[in-house]
Amino acid sequence: MKLGARILKTGLSIVLAMYVASWAGLEPSFFAAISATFAIQPSIFKTYRTILEQIQANVIGAAIAILFVLGFGHQPVVIGAAVILAILIILKLNLESSAISLAVVTIIIIMGNPQEDFWLFALERFSLIMLGVFAAFAVNLIFLPPKHETNLYYKISDLTEDVIRWIRLLTRHETNQQSLKNDIPVINESLVKLDNLYLLYREERNYFLKSKLSKGRKLVVFKQMIVTLKKALTILKTFDRYENDIQHMPERLQKLIKQQLDYLTDYHERILLRYVGKVHTHLTDEMAEEVDEGKQSLTDLFMDLYDHQEIDRDEWLHILPIVSHIMEYNDQLEHLDTLVESFFSYHQSENTVDIDNRDE
Repeated sequence: MKLGARILKTGLSIVLAMYVASWAGLEPSFFAAISATFAIQPSIFKTYRTILEQIQANVIGAAIAILFVLGFGHQPVVIGAAVILAILIILKLNLESSAISLAVVTIIIIMGNPQEDFWLFALERFSLIMLGVFAAFAVNLIFLPPKHETNLYYKISDLTEDVIRWIRLLTRHETNQQSLKNDIPVINESLVKLDNLYLLYREERNYFLKSKLSKGRKLVVFKQMIVTLKKALTILKTFDRYENDIQHMPERLQKLIKQQLDYLTDYHERILLRYVGKVHTHLTDEMAEEVDEGKQSLTDLFMDLYDHQEIDRDEWLHILPIVSHIMEYNDQLEHLDTLVESFFSYHQSENTVDIDNRDE
């Protein structure tokens, strides 16, 4: 089991909240620890947004708790009614679910066992909850800030490598079908996580104009990396679906498809390596010519086979999606290459890649 940054930061925020509460003379300190667990989020911006909502929820919960205690007492039925009202208000304000949890905790700790000096008691409980929330924000801001750009790149790189490996095995008819069928759902699930990671990276705020412009260009590049990866996965799925039809195609078409996919997957890997500076040059003229000639040869041969009736209409229609997706993959790669080349060719003083080395 891997100890993730969020797990570690949750523990640190609890420790910090309890120590600060004890130092400030606020007891019991574990109330601050409880609220701290609700505030840790996967990004600094999400933590900031969560804290704003939790402050609102805490104020709502505390206000309702005080009003209900003063007006109706602190019997269990009254506490339940206060919780219901708080939830309705928070839902009306469209605050996130963690805000509801925090408001409920605030109501319970204020109404659960009120003391004689109720106003001071309620203020202390309210302060404990707020202390925990701010402790979580401080930990998320200072300790192990999330590196979404690094994580996003390596996630894209790893998934691309997996998909390309399967494509190469399929074109060489060396695939274990059961392993592939087991792996495709895993890749699909990883793509969902990748999309979520991209959203986290997009949500991160930059407060300097130079950083904002560079971040905007990176978002475009990363988005195209994901689009291109998904197109490669589409080829993998289509190739797997029609593998039997492909094996019955004329051998020269099989060789040409294999050759073109080899060119394109090499091209894909090269673009990703270029983004992190492991390849310093643009696609060579020789490689570009191979890709272009392969694209032209594949489409010409595909049409000629049908025109000369070397394959029947049904076979041709089965092969059509494969050839079509290969052409689209080619186009997406060229677009990605253009974006990466543009990123490094223009605004060089602003465009910097902040990809750390992968931890071994």
